[in-house]
Amino acid sequence: MPTTIAPWPFTTARLDALPLDPAYADEMAAVLADPALYVFTGGGPPDAGALRSRYEGQCAGSPDPGERWWNWVLRVRADGRLAGYVQATVRGPRAEIAWVIGTPWQGRGYASEAAQGLAAHLVAAGGVLELLAHVHPDHAASERVAKAAGLRPTGERADGERRWTGNPPAPGGR
Repeated sequence: MPTTIAPWPFTTARLDALPLDPAYADEMAAVLADPALYVFTGGGPPDAGALRSRYEGQCAGSPDPGERWWNWVLRVRADGRLAGYVQATVRGPRAEIAWVIGTPWQGRGYASEAAQGLAAHLVAAGGVLELLAHVHPDHAASERVAKAAGLRPTGERADGERRWTGNPPAPGGR
């Protein structure tokens, strides 16, 4: 595991995953502005100030030295615009992952592409052997993303969400 708090960037076919920085708060507030994004997770759109504060805390890292908070914004290479984010809470060989793509960019496969790229990156850069995600059972699109990342649903639930797990392939294993 790297000893730095900040994650390394990674790329996919169409996306650049850039390590989170509070400077992205204004643009990301617009990306995350649609209340429809929060139907399954609760809450609502953050304003830029609240998002900047959240990003500052996330960039500072976990207070637990055995845990890494790795967060990336996703930039669509074709137009240079931010479209969402991926994140991983890494503890030893296990990472809990999540993804959000802004409403205007949904339906283009960006979430699946980002989740697959994240899984591969975590194995290569972070030594991760097991992935975990929590997906609302009525959120079919997120279930498809979880499957694309190599995860399978389990019988376990937490806070109304189904737990998904999987073991990503080693680098060069696909």
